[in-house]
Amino acid sequence: MKKLREMDYAVLQQCMHCGLCLPTCPTYDATKIERNSPRGRISLMRAIADGDLEATRAFGEEMYFCLGCLACQTACPAGVDYNQLFETARAEAEASGHLANPARTLLRTVLLRGLFPSPRLLRLVGRLLWLYQASGLETIVRRSGLLRLLPKRLRALEGQRPTIERRFSHQQIAPVETPSAAKRRYRVGLLTGCIQDLSYASINRDTADVLLANGCEVVTPPVQPCCGSLLAHNGDTETAAALARRNIDTFPPGQFDAIITNAGGCGSHLKNYHHLLVDDPVYAAQAKEWSRKVKDIHEWLVEIGLRAPQVIAPVTQTVTYHESCHLCHGQKVTAQPRALLKTIPGLRLVELPEANWCCGSAGVYNLTQPEMSRQLLERKLGHIGQTGALTVATANPGCLLQLANGARDAGLSLEIVHPITLLARAYREEQKRA
Repeated sequence: MKKLREMDYAVLQQCMHCGLCLPTCPTYDATKIERNSPRGRISLMRAIADGDLEATRAFGEEMYFCLGCLACQTACPAGVDYNQLFETARAEAEASGHLANPARTLLRTVLLRGLFPSPRLLRLVGRLLWLYQASGLETIVRRSGLLRLLPKRLRALEGQRPTIERRFSHQQIAPVETPSAAKRRYRVGLLTGCIQDLSYASINRDTADVLLANGCEVVTPPVQPCCGSLLAHNGDTETAAALARRNIDTFPPGQFDAIITNAGGCGSHLKNYHHLLVDDPVYAAQAKEWSRKVKDIHEWLVEIGLRAPQVIAPVTQTVTYHESCHLCHGQKVTAQPRALLKTIPGLRLVELPEANWCCGSAGVYNLTQPEMSRQLLERKLGHIGQTGALTVATANPGCLLQLANGARDAGLSLEIVHPITLLARAYREEQKRA
């Protein structure tokens, strides 16, 4: 696990302290405190690298107050690699031990090192949660008032839990699915994710259908490891690197024209495997090819020439688009989702004010920093209301869940949906009429 004093010092030196990042930073915008800005945080990191400051508890808390949305990275004229600095700084904070306490250590061990790295265990827990929800037991527990006995943080966690789908990705998608021989142009691997696999498996099915409709043979291994983004963003780069190796073994990059991801946060991390494994003598070369082959689904479809669906008498629908931070700022994929949405007959796309401003999900930020997350969510819902759209498209499971829960709690009748789902519906309507 690299520390700030061990990383390439040139990365720390890139920041010119010009301040152009300040207006783009949600936490600085809310507090107007310098240390809550990218510039302030980089100054703290550099002081530690220079040996002028130790990694204190206050330093760790500041690094976890950062959303990691990477809006500053987009705004920076000097090209500062804030993502690398951010992950290294959190690893430094964890290594210092100042944030450790028995409850936090137990939670990180069970979730980050136990549950998420094990896809079979994660599916088992998902199946139990589905039974709890589908049986009506969840409703009974909520109405009984038992949840009031839980600590405030756990009550908040229960309220933000995702709804688990009845069938997971491997139950909806065959290991290999192929379009007709005449239409086959590419061979791609499909990443199904962790939470995406349990709560949004239907989006993975939609993704496979859209790829098939565009001439792609789709390879979807039924058991896939976590991409590791949640671990890397929470200071555990060693486990994240181990998961990167497992993913490369699962999807040997030389066997595919592209490796497809439909989750903005996961995709940003997946494209950085070459940085994560740069010093690995066995995997460095494969990781470089892997990063080149990983494509966001919108990016890939536009690159190969998306086939517009042909629908007679389409239903008119007004949609607005919220940009996942890591899709927009991490992957620089902004025009492609909009271009995809505009190909759908009957769909009217209305631009969302501050479309690339964070919704407050940011991985587990809505659990660790609930107050700031709530402020950002309310701001986002206010802008959505201005558009008049009843459908919100967004391309990240965290954003989907955050916006759906926010709309529910606010009593808003909004459909929160992945852009690919809207395209898949149009293709299905086309097939139905054909």
